Amino acid sequence: MEFSISKKAKTLTMTLMGVGVLFTAIGVFTSMSDHHFATRLLANGLVNSFFFFALGLGALFFLALQYATETGWYASVKRIIEAVAGFLPYGMGLLALTLLIITLNDGAHIYGWMDPESVNPKSHHYDEIIAGKAAYLNKGFFWIRTLVYMGTYYIFLRGFRMRSLAEDKIGGTEIHFKNYRKAAVFLVFFAVFSSTSSWDWLMSIDVHWFSTLYGWYTFAGMWCSAMVVLVLLTLYLKKLGYLPNVNDSHIHDLGKWTFATSFLWSYLWFSQFMLIWYANIGEEVTYYMMRIENFKALYFGMFLINFAFPMLILMSRDAKRHAGILTFVGLIILTGHWLDVYILVSAGSLGATAKIGFLEIGMALLVAGFFIRIILHNLTKAPLTPVNHPFLDESIHHEI
Repeated sequence: MEFSISKKAKTLTMTLMGVGVLFTAIGVFTSMSDHHFATRLLANGLVNSFFFFALGLGALFFLALQYATETGWYASVKRIIEAVAGFLPYGMGLLALTLLIITLNDGAHIYGWMDPESVNPKSHHYDEIIAGKAAYLNKGFFWIRTLVYMGTYYIFLRGFRMRSLAEDKIGGTEIHFKNYRKAAVFLVFFAVFSSTSSWDWLMSIDVHWFSTLYGWYTFAGMWCSAMVVLVLLTLYLKKLGYLPNVNDSHIHDLGKWTFATSFLWSYLWFSQFMLIWYANIGEEVTYYMMRIENFKALYFGMFLINFAFPMLILMSRDAKRHAGILTFVGLIILTGHWLDVYILVSAGSLGATAKIGFLEIGMALLVAGFFIRIILHNLTKAPLTPVNHPFLDESIHHEI
């Protein structure tokens, strides 16, 4: 069945983007005199470009995971996963543009290690710790890594998509097994790049600090957020009557993934916090001291949102099959993980001056509207049900 974007959906995306532009304009107008305005603007650009890029990357990871494990149930929702993953090129463009502007401004007080004065022994701003990391944290090597990450993701995304469309025409199992092999290779690259890219783009904001769990932590947030988007999009299309082969068991499986990844993120959040806080080593605990002293309600509130809501509401089987409950919890979780990325970026770059106002809300709504429009457009490019997937029959008769 072919999907077409309804006037209501078009209106929604345009409204989101319009409100986003308005709020952003108000935020810019009221904050231009702020000494930290430029840093705040670019920090918000980094928050939103990374967050929505991560949604596409999380979907690509989930698609590869299904290929590599030869899962059968997902065939009926495969095109939905592909549509979300298809935002990745746009997300990479937004993220690369943001990083480029920051780089051209010597870090813009976001990446302190990009300031040439920080590694100049003759400068009053010389930082011995940054100088000690200069072999890895320098502009040239940073951009080499960034381009390798993005190039690798794009190549695999394009390959999966082309083979998926070819499978509709050719059938058989040859393409399936090729996807199986390619997915296994992708997961190896992803296992490394998802961690090192989080070090480069996020952890290096707090350049004096590091955590060995950081890569896993950001990966878990990415995966959970992507699963929420997949749930919401599936429910939306199902409501419109576009997914006749998707039943309550498919919804249940997506709900279980959301529930499980929420607990994975919560476990990693607590593990990182508990180990550092209990050890109480000065150069480690300073990361949390700054966030707790200045953003206590937001920081712990974000954790409770992302942990408590799934635990208390999605525990039962019926809840994972209820469209209203999944939509409500999903929107809450998605907001909670946006706040997580906001704290990761803004608390490190702006410190105590970070705040959520018109600028933050406006930029988030603007990119969200763009994100939704691209996904809906991606859905129009191919039938919502893959025609010759070898596991399609198994997926159609999926019951748990």
